[in-house]
Amino acid sequence: MQIQILVIEDDEILNSGLCYNLQKRGITPFSAYCVEEAKSLLKKEHFDLILLDVNLPDGNGFDFAEETVSRCNVPFLFLTAHNLEEEIIQGLRAGAEDYIVKPFSIRVLMEKIQAVLRRCSGTKKTEPYVCGSLTIDLENRLVKNKGSLVSLTPTEFEILEVFCRNRDQILTKEVLLEKIWDRKENYVNEHALSLNVSRLRNKISDGEHEYIKTIYGLGYKWAGEMQ
Repeated sequence: MQIQILVIEDDEILNSGLCYNLQKRGITPFSAYCVEEAKSLLKKEHFDLILLDVNLPDGNGFDFAEETVSRCNVPFLFLTAHNLEEEIIQGLRAGAEDYIVKPFSIRVLMEKIQAVLRRCSGTKKTEPYVCGSLTIDLENRLVKNKGSLVSLTPTEFEILEVFCRNRDQILTKEVLLEKIWDRKENYVNEHALSLNVSRLRNKISDGEHEYIKTIYGLGYKWAGEMQ
């Protein structure tokens, strides 16, 4: 399962650098530069970890952590330029896994991220997605259509998972191939991908909803509304 991390940092250079280093380690990063952008992404995506700057243009990281992040059941690390004991205590009391003071070593931060991910893996539950007549339980790898179990191959399920986790994005065939097969060092051509997407589309179809939309010349996009 692909790990996704939300980077909430208004310094564009630092945000970009963090995302670059996360990608190098096989992690999918998402960038937010303010509280409102972060809130929007949290409504749409599942995250395994959040990197949260304390000082943001439209809000305070401590308030955001207590009001929003704490309800998402996602571990988070504070990033700050302030090395004040009171703020460190405040950050830890807000539920942060750690409090990272700028400037920091990227290598050390990446190791701390991996340590948090290891520590928190298996401790949080992912709620099933409900979309139209579909119930998609990514944690237990189960899909139901109108209450009846849908039998998917491992490849079909992985494609469905990628769509669910990237449901507001157009996914090119190249991106799908990279996310699903390249990480396993298996080669699958575009024809095999199209065939698997077609089979998946037929298996989850209910005659009322279009879940996977073909964007001609580009790729595919999840068209269902998640509840």
